Amino acid sequence: MDTIKVLYADDEARMRKLVKDFLAKKDMVVIEACDGEEALDKFFADKDIRLVILDIMMPRMDGWEVCREIRRESKVPIIMLTAKSDERDELLGFDLGVDEYITKPFSPKILVARVEAILRRSNASDDDVLEVGGIVLNNNAHEVRVDGVPIDLSVKEYELLSYFIVNKGVALSREKILNNVWNYDYFGDARTIDTHVKKLRSKLGSKGEYIKTIWGFGYKFEI
Repeated sequence: MDTIKVLYADDEARMRKLVKDFLAKKDMVVIEACDGEEALDKFFADKDIRLVILDIMMPRMDGWEVCREIRRESKVPIIMLTAKSDERDELLGFDLGVDEYITKPFSPKILVARVEAILRRSNASDDDVLEVGGIVLNNNAHEVRVDGVPIDLSVKEYELLSYFIVNKGVALSREKILNNVWNYDYFGDARTIDTHVKKLRSKLGSKGEYIKTIWGFGYKFEI
């Protein structure tokens, strides 16, 4: 099995060691960076990095800027860590294509579970091609086309759309969506699903109307 490399950037040496030790137990190799510039240098120097964990408050270059630079070149899954719990920070993270957003302090076991869930889903390779209402979702190529035009989705947006299509016509609660798409019990409120749905609708253009809101409950994908 290929070695899974994870880039972890954080100016706190203690946190880097803690996370590295927990991920090492899952046979993952952690590449450490102590600031944003080092994180970018190491990311672009190693094409085999499969996931990036970024602290927001770092010297020389903060996590937001590192995320922006990586997103210009790569769709690698990104997890953001922050000591803040400001909703604006979380929304900014999703706008930049962040796949997960975790507030410090956090349980290392939960972080590992989220890393494993993201890697499992981003590496899923099926030959199935899902077609519905002008949307074509190719799981093998991990590609989505709307009326023949490719659209750029983050890993989590892709997984969310896939889950909606597979469950077409079914009323899905926010909790059920989070537990299935994120693949773990989500410890937090459900606004993260609303943020992802908003972004997904926007990227789907007129097809975004297929995602119906069920007020006070969740969503339904319906044509």
